[in-house]
Amino acid sequence: MTDLVEAFIRPLESAGLSYVITGSVAAMVYGEPRLTNDIDLILELDESSVSILESAFPEPDYYRPPTELILIETARSQRGHFNLLHNDSMLKADVYLVGADPLHRWAFAKHRRLDLGGVTASFAPPEYVILRKIQFHKEGGSAKHLSDIRSMLAESGDMIDAAFIADQAGKLGLEDSWTSLLENHTPENL
Repeated sequence: MTDLVEAFIRPLESAGLSYVITGSVAAMVYGEPRLTNDIDLILELDESSVSILESAFPEPDYYRPPTELILIETARSQRGHFNLLHNDSMLKADVYLVGADPLHRWAFAKHRRLDLGGVTASFAPPEYVILRKIQFHKEGGSAKHLSDIRSMLAESGDMIDAAFIADQAGKLGLEDSWTSLLENHTPENL
């Protein structure tokens, strides 16, 4: 995970760009370690800050989409997305843009600053990570999302607001998935 921090978090911190870490890296921080070679980031980016992003991730050290594509993604109100690739290590960052997504906005407002390999980094709250992992599991069926959620519940359950997740799961059409996870959340299933 240290390589991911060096490749992506230090440049974001140095550039002063607003971000939160989510996905598998956040699941590991709130749960148990596992292997990953990418990092999921939610980034607050608008047209005026694209040049800051490009300076933080200069070519040829990084692959990044052309400026025109980043601007197109930045203009989307929902689901703006692009990738960054650290060319020496081949590590990847999946960058999702805040846009008008209310859950993204909530994650930014409730972010947590935690130590990650000697760098203080911004993390989405565990409730956000769980909700998105439930969504991704429902969309793609990957068992790794359920495993990450179970690990987070086992390791960080006391800091997770289950009522908030239940409320949001209902709004997102994920209530059955959340209920099923809770019903199956026993020590022998973790």
